[in-house]
Amino acid sequence: MFTAIQHIESKPDVLNGKPKIVGRRVSVQHVVVWHEKMGKSVDEIATEFDLSLAEIHAALSYYFDHREKIDADIKNDQAIIKELKGEIPSKLRSK
Repeated sequence: MFTAIQHIESKPDVLNGKPKIVGRRVSVQHVVVWHEKMGKSVDEIATEFDLSLAEIHAALSYYFDHREKIDADIKNDQAIIKELKGEIPSKLRSK
């Protein structure tokens, strides 16, 4: 399955099928976290990750059209990270 909406695509064999910027391994979820959760501006994201303003705005537009699903994915990923942190002790803390 392949879908493309201007700058956004989903491929089942890339990033587990999560929507991403065409030709990049930058998911819509990444852009959302950087912008909405970390407070980075669109210009900061563009500069830091060599993305066009149109790509970032497309990712954010896609997010607002699919907010429930992407928010659920973010929450799920956070739960997985928390679980892994509990299972794998930090090598830095033991020093």
